[in-house]
Amino acid sequence: MGNGYLWFKALHIISFTAWMAALFYLPRLFVYHAGVARGSESDVLFQLMERRLQRIIMTPAMLLTFVFGFLLIHANPAVLSGGWLHSKLLLVFILAGYHGYLSVCRKKFAAGENANTGRFYRILNEVPTVLLIGIVVLAVLKPF
Repeated sequence: MGNGYLWFKALHIISFTAWMAALFYLPRLFVYHAGVARGSESDVLFQLMERRLQRIIMTPAMLLTFVFGFLLIHANPAVLSGGWLHSKLLLVFILAGYHGYLSVCRKKFAAGENANTGRFYRILNEVPTVLLIGIVVLAVLKPF
């Protein structure tokens, strides 16, 4: 397949890792943010951290994950015949929906409209772990 394919694969893994790190960290910030007073110095700091995480790391990493994933499929279209890839892509699109939901939550914090507790965000923080397990198992084992 060539050296280009391996570069696409490496860059796909790097961008996916950065995306996952941000998806783990943002809800953790929400856990602590939910416990501070609106308009406080901590509230302003959390908003800044959350916005920067989303805009500088999380969203670009997601977009790069999709770009390099597409390039991998384009470089090796035979993978489209495997059911494992369709299942993996479904989980990735669910992960992208989770990303979108976190973006909505961040905007609610910024508008002073968050109604969720720190406990809610602790539970929500488990979602990417479950999806990560499924995505990695499908990508590595290619069970079907």
